[in-house]
Amino acid sequence: MPSRRLILAALGVLPAQAWAQAQTPKETLTPESFLRGIYTPYPNQDFKGQPFWQVDRFFAPDLARAIEADMREAKRRGEVPKLDGDPFVDSQDWDIAKLAISVKTDGPKAVGLVSFENQGKPTEITLDLVRTGMGWRITDIKAPSGTLSELYKK
Repeated sequence: MPSRRLILAALGVLPAQAWAQAQTPKETLTPESFLRGIYTPYPNQDFKGQPFWQVDRFFAPDLARAIEADMREAKRRGEVPKLDGDPFVDSQDWDIAKLAISVKTDGPKAVGLVSFENQGKPTEITLDLVRTGMGWRITDIKAPSGTLSELYKK
């Protein structure tokens, strides 16, 4: 059984934003705090990316099911899934700087605009959000390479 010291040490490596978000009931998070919880760690050089394969944590049910089904099918075929990079930064590799997040909310829906420089290149990502019983979730991501909704229609 892990010692209390080990558990506290492990918790100490969590970014403060992620810890605060974990302590906040999901239904009380704003769409902006939801996006900040996703994006704030990316400028950290040691950050390896969000576990986007934990689809229920990030995506609305329909999109989550499509991503999961594709991952299962790709694994069964021994192939790479359609989503083969990090959808939050539209890249397989990143060096994020100048991160900015803005959100426009309209009732149970919101649109987030995330801009940053990735390896010195300006990038803008638009995220369509919806409030669910689990909190805010992503219904689509529009990035320079395309959209998730297009990717899963193919």
